[in-house]
Amino acid sequence: MSRDAEVIVLARWSDEVMEPLTQDDPERTWRGRFVPIAGHWGYEFGWALEFEKMRARKGLLRHLESLPWPHPQTVQVLLRDQDDDCFGLWMFQEGRLVEVTIPRTERFHQPAPPNEDFEPDPGMLLRTDQNTALPEQTPEARRDTRSPW
Repeated sequence: MSRDAEVIVLARWSDEVMEPLTQDDPERTWRGRFVPIAGHWGYEFGWALEFEKMRARKGLLRHLESLPWPHPQTVQVLLRDQDDDCFGLWMFQEGRLVEVTIPRTERFHQPAPPNEDFEPDPGMLLRTDQNTALPEQTPEARRDTRSPW
């Protein structure tokens, strides 16, 4: 299924950790490679990646969690799916990358699919301060618990 998404990883002093992710690797569960983002002094402070298919991103967050970050408290992962109003923010909490609530936003979820033949849906991160009608939120018990990332 086609579904565009962008990922930005910001992390201090993590060039060595991120370097292997700038290369293609058929052994990874996710497909693609990060491109370094450099400041005007040439220092890399972030890495960006674009996805065009949902299957291509499966396992990305788990892979990032497994890396030996020199300063995990500085790691910020920004994710924007094609239906999101803005980037969502994931940060380490107790060794896991979790989505951090951003003021004036809410992630709206679809009901879980009938079986695992369907890819997990990331939901939509929508701004709640735009005076537009928001979708009805799916009760937590009916959401898909699998990570789309």
